[in-house]
Amino acid sequence: MQDKTHLVDEITGHRRMRRNRKADWTRRLVQENRLTVDDLIWPIFIVPGTGIVDPIAAMPGVSRMSVDKAVEAAKEAADLGIPAIATFPDIEMELRDETGSNSLVANNLINQTTAAIKKAVPNIGIITDVALDPFTSHGHDGILRDGEIVNDETVDQVVKAAILQADAGADIIAPSEMMDGRIGAIRRGLDAAGHQSVGIMSYATKFSSGFYGPYREAINTKGLLKGDKNSYYINPANGTEAVRDAALDVEEGADMLMVKPGLAYLDICWRVKEAFGLPTFAYQVSGEYSQIKAAAMNGWIDGERIMMETLLAFKRAGCDGILTYFAPEVAKILAKR
Repeated sequence: MQDKTHLVDEITGHRRMRRNRKADWTRRLVQENRLTVDDLIWPIFIVPGTGIVDPIAAMPGVSRMSVDKAVEAAKEAADLGIPAIATFPDIEMELRDETGSNSLVANNLINQTTAAIKKAVPNIGIITDVALDPFTSHGHDGILRDGEIVNDETVDQVVKAAILQADAGADIIAPSEMMDGRIGAIRRGLDAAGHQSVGIMSYATKFSSGFYGPYREAINTKGLLKGDKNSYYINPANGTEAVRDAALDVEEGADMLMVKPGLAYLDICWRVKEAFGLPTFAYQVSGEYSQIKAAAMNGWIDGERIMMETLLAFKRAGCDGILTYFAPEVAKILAKR
């Protein structure tokens, strides 16, 4: 009888992939991608008041926090080694209007938060968004005129908001409203205001996705939204258009690029990183987070394993970092390893 090993070797040409998988030490030695705490950005939600930690039903484990509690969260993040946080406000309904005018108030909620965190935790990075959806009465990211989101007027306003956010101490402005020309306009505005060192992380490829639902509950825009955002977010079917959109942001001066949502768009992460070579980030959005949490709570999946696996997938797809609500949980796990 012919030696079966010999037959296998004839087929494989003596190449056996399992040799490098045989033991823990060899698997560690040849591992191509690694997730570290340095890859994490923690998005947090802010509400007015003091002493408030308000759980978000659609996002188990995530809460809206008043400014003082956000400062405590920032201290926790810094202690865990998380490099940066991203802040998103849930302002009072009476302050929301058709144009999102509260975004232009110097001491609004997002700027109060930035100033307070920078005073208490100066070494943590703060990333702020200038999209108008937390400030509008209609839930859109821009100014609504006669049923249309007007591009240039919105850009003028987000530039002014970006300057105010930089004045308050924001390190990176991350515009997510997807208006044409916004990156160049924000760059010029920041530079003219003396904020040449403030970076821009462009939401370069933000898709019109169904994964944003829990986020809209978190900032209380879910019931406000009139119509949809298809006229300014990217069609999920269009990968080449997404890369073209990112290319314009690169030309206009973006320092970093973001893909949003994350897991359903790993191909876009890879294409963007390969095309431009800029620091590239993915946003593991609320719907992705909540799916994992819900399935884990029902015992259908190993929540911790899936959490870590999805974040590693972003690294494999070329991402330099990930915005994720899992950030503090992951940082604690990594610290124990």
